[in-house]
Amino acid sequence: MDQQKIGRFLKELRNEKKLTQEQLAEKLGVSRRTVSRWETGSNMPDLDILVEMADYYDVDLRELLDGERRSGKMNKELEETVLKVADYSSEEKRKMTRIMHWLYTAGVVSFLIFFGLLFTEPEERTFFFGFAQGITLGIPFVMVSVGAIMTSKYAAKIRAFKKRISCRSI
Repeated sequence: MDQQKIGRFLKELRNEKKLTQEQLAEKLGVSRRTVSRWETGSNMPDLDILVEMADYYDVDLRELLDGERRSGKMNKELEETVLKVADYSSEEKRKMTRIMHWLYTAGVVSFLIFFGLLFTEPEERTFFFGFAQGITLGIPFVMVSVGAIMTSKYAAKIRAFKKRISCRSI
């Protein structure tokens, strides 16, 4: 796959619609800089955005991926398969974002409880009080660690491993 060729084709399609990078970026929900990276070939759009672009520009996804117009149209089965993959990809991103938001919220709440307990001095320090302070301090660190792992390059490896395990059990 020649990313520079694809980038030139994306720029050509955008120019045919008489759009600026800023206007296209707004339509697709990305930054102008992202559109620029696509058009220079330094980066590729996600699959769900490629599908949206193919629909908007009225070209086949195959044409976008080849970086040139084709005479034949993509068969319907292949198009449906690609749309299903794009939907699955989008759903996975939404799930991951939702998980990250919950982890962040749990971490913030734990920090707030910790600071509340930190500035509360009971008359007598009990085991429960010390335990609660330890837990409320430990939870945010765990949440931050999990968040860092899930947003790093290791997240893809973890998901691939999870898929391999789930496929074996079927």
